[in-house]
Amino acid sequence: MADPNYPSPTLTGTLNSNKFSVVTTKNRVAFAFSFTSVFVIGFTTLLFLNPSSYSSPRLQSLLRSSFYRSQFSSHFSHFLPNSSQSNHYPLPFSPFQEHPFQISRESERFHEKNDSSLSSEGTNGTLSEIPAESGKELAEKGLNANGNSTHGSPSRPLDFKESGKELVDGSIDELLEKQRKGDFVEIINQCRIFDGKWVRDDSYPLYAPGTCPYIGESFNCFVNGRPDRGYEKYRWQPNECILPRLNGKHMLELLRGKRLVFVGDSLGRNMWESLVCILRNSIEEKSSVFEVSGKQELGKGSSHSIIFKGYNCSIEYFRSAFLVQEWEMVWRNGSKKETLRLDMIDKSADKYKDADVLIFNTGHWWTHDKTSKGNSYYQEGNTIYNRLHVKVAFRKALTTWAKWIDTNIDSTKTLVFFRGFSASHFRGGRWNSGGQCHGETKPITNGKYLKKYPSKMRIFESVINGITNPVLYLNVSRMTGFRKDAHPSIYRKQNLTEEEKTSPTRIQDCSHWCLPGVPDTWNELVYTQLLIKHESYQQQLLKPKQQQKNHRRGADRRHS
Repeated sequence: MADPNYPSPTLTGTLNSNKFSVVTTKNRVAFAFSFTSVFVIGFTTLLFLNPSSYSSPRLQSLLRSSFYRSQFSSHFSHFLPNSSQSNHYPLPFSPFQEHPFQISRESERFHEKNDSSLSSEGTNGTLSEIPAESGKELAEKGLNANGNSTHGSPSRPLDFKESGKELVDGSIDELLEKQRKGDFVEIINQCRIFDGKWVRDDSYPLYAPGTCPYIGESFNCFVNGRPDRGYEKYRWQPNECILPRLNGKHMLELLRGKRLVFVGDSLGRNMWESLVCILRNSIEEKSSVFEVSGKQELGKGSSHSIIFKGYNCSIEYFRSAFLVQEWEMVWRNGSKKETLRLDMIDKSADKYKDADVLIFNTGHWWTHDKTSKGNSYYQEGNTIYNRLHVKVAFRKALTTWAKWIDTNIDSTKTLVFFRGFSASHFRGGRWNSGGQCHGETKPITNGKYLKKYPSKMRIFESVINGITNPVLYLNVSRMTGFRKDAHPSIYRKQNLTEEEKTSPTRIQDCSHWCLPGVPDTWNELVYTQLLIKHESYQQQLLKPKQQQKNHRRGADRRHS
């Protein structure tokens, strides 16, 4: 049966799309409906007049997927300089839905077939394993979508990884062959990226534990003495496609001359450190990678920038736990009151608004006592609310952020992501009341044991539905829900005493993630989206040449 706790993996507001969600404003519903109606009537007429021309299985497949392709093609018009497409976006809902604000039956049937989201064998939940050489072998095969180079120079193949022994739609070999011969953009676009499973792959992790100086102590589980290593060796396998393995040199080439900036809380920093380490691992001359201040190790500052000198590229982090501004209200007697300005974007925003790639997140700090209780803490203008429900405050803050995106971000230059709520796995209490995850060494193997879908993400989805600029939604809530094994727990610092290790009241970290670990997968999702953007751009560049070639062929036939 479908998992009642989790919606379709990339739910956007109450609209459902099973891809990276590109979100648009509501005021295009009437236009989209009218256009669709005219198209359906016209096309039906063609079917009656000439049914044989339109009866092939391939055409039927194209009809079923046309919505998803149109969603991405319109998205890329914002980024492709030579595109002649409109900057307007169709609403992301399936034409097969009886009503645009409900999950399609097709999606529900899919979830019924895939209740367990980790590949397993038998009833004991044993995870499928892959030989250590599998990922490397595939890299050597040089699998490439359409057989084309993924960027101009030098030529470099897409690095598709091997997956588990069987997938929903057939064997791994069939999927690999499909992606080798097919249109990479279309295949990934039609894939339910967040419907999948964690599979063990011994060719992981993407960088050796203990080798990256930019991992903070609290995420450096290997250095802090964690004895097991299995949590490093899983990767995310969608049921319908194969994600490209993150190639550090290739990603740096895509980011040459650019700024990629993370903005968010400490889990945003978790993801930032992961990407810095993946990219640094691909560089032979390590001295060409450095923090802008010149420090080799990072402190607890509110912002950091790592420079990749050979690529004129920076990977940056700005701490902004709420995305809106933390404030101090000064009373007439000189006393100060700490508040959260729900109507003002974080003060660091001007420093990153011109970045080429922005990756935002917020969520965990809204669960702390001060924010969850909301007593004389939230402020708008000169008004401090005596009491405001945290969900109302969260919506107000995200609305402020969304308005800032629409007002300040040039979508022809900047690619914007929002990473969803990352699951915590405290048992027996909360983070500050004895909650633990120590001793967990394997992922959850069945979706029915996951926690309910985070209500804050439903609020985000409803807010983002009204945004004008495109925002790519990395809905990792369900994906991370399986990974109770991958948190630092007691290994968040070095040199613990035996009493500290066994004390039931000791604070454990069951929110953040060990590195290498789960955030590496989030960055593979970002890499996949950069590939899609680049591949689409390459296709746009080839269109005029192909049109000219077809024109010459037509002229030659007329003269012959």
